[in-house]
Order: sequence, then C-alpha cells, then structure tokens
Amino acid sequence: MSYQGVLFDLDGTLVDSVEDMYMALNLTLTEVAYPIVSYAQVKTWVGNGITILVKRGLTGDMLVNPELSQSLVDNAIVRFKVHYHDIVGNYAALYAHVETGLSALAHLPKAVVTNKDRAFTEQLLDKLSLNHHFEVLVCGDDTAKKPNPEPVLMACKALGIKPSDAIMIGDSKSDILAAKNAEVDVIALKYGYNQGCNLEDFNPEYLCEGFLDIIPILTKRI
Repeated sequence: MSYQGVLFDLDGTLVDSVEDMYMALNLTLTEVAYPIVSYAQVKTWVGNGITILVKRGLTGDMLVNPELSQSLVDNAIVRFKVHYHDIVGNYAALYAHVETGLSALAHLPKAVVTNKDRAFTEQLLDKLSLNHHFEVLVCGDDTAKKPNPEPVLMACKALGIKPSDAIMIGDSKSDILAAKNAEVDVIALKYGYNQGCNLEDFNPEYLCEGFLDIIPILTKRI
C-alpha cells in the first residue's frame, strides 16, 4: 500500500511567515491605540486564523480576553487584513529544502490545508512561486478551521482519494488533531509554530526534525 496524496499545512510547515503577521499585527494595534507585541509572542499565537490572532494581539496573551468589545475586534480585523494584504510575502521565506522536497514528491497529488484566508494563501503561494506544486487549496474561509477535520476531508475529496490513502504534514497541535479526527495519518514537523506544545503528546504517526525527513516516509511505501 502507498499514500495516494499529501496534505500540507502552510505557515510553519512550508513557509516561515511570522514576520509578515508580526508587522501587520503591530501596525493594527498601533492604529487602535493598543500596545504593540513582540515577535516571540506572535510566533506562539499564529496558526488558528486571523480572528484569533487579532484577539490575542488585543489581549496581549495567548488566552483571549472574553470581554473584548466586538466593535473593537471587527475594526482591528479589517485593519489587519488591509495591512496584511500589503505585506504578505515581503518577509516570508521557504523553510530549508521545501522546494527540493516538493519536487521530489512530484508524483503525488498535493493539497495545501491552511487556516489562512484564501486571498492571503493565494497571494503568499504566488509570491514564493509554490502554486505549481499543488492541485488543491483548502483555506480557512472555505470551511471550518483545523483542528476540525472538515478541511482535511474536503482536501481528500478534492484530490479524489480516501482519507486512509492520505497523509497530513504539519507543525502544530491543530494539524495533528485535524488529521486524527479525519482518520488520516500525520507527520509532525518540529521546527514550526507549535504554540509551546510537545507534539509527541498528540501521537502523530511520524515526528520529523526537517522537511527532507518526510521523503523516505512517503517513498518507502510505494
């Protein structure tokens, strides 16, 4: 038996994009007269979509303040999206060996499954010349966000494969749980944005240090 398709998370897996989000978030916080936040903080906050990131920025903490004004949140989200649109890809970079690894997997259908909005996903993939590697994109505004299994299942359906024939590759608890909930095997990468979690605790089928470590896993069963 062999995997018939591969699903990739984007931020923290293929692309180091925190600085883009850090810049856009602090521009937003400044405009709404809230304290700016550190790069280290933003790195632990990303991965759950723009709304949660903005709320964490307004709170100044991973745990969102439930008493944030909805009008403040809505205004900040609009401002963030304007800034992020202008910044996307300006500071982002592929992780080591991503281009080589994706090229080595040219024989397998591939999808991106991300909590990032589609407009920004397409913009980032275009900026980094990654579009041609992927047949399918499932984004955060297409369906429920990870760790819900729906985006993983949607990607499998779009690729025309069964969940049991797919494997998910990501860097976070949300990626692992989304795959587990969809009954899809998962490779967890240790270098990304794990929000301070020990990824081993979530029992991924594989745990890898670097991107090229996925290649023998995906080729040994062919």
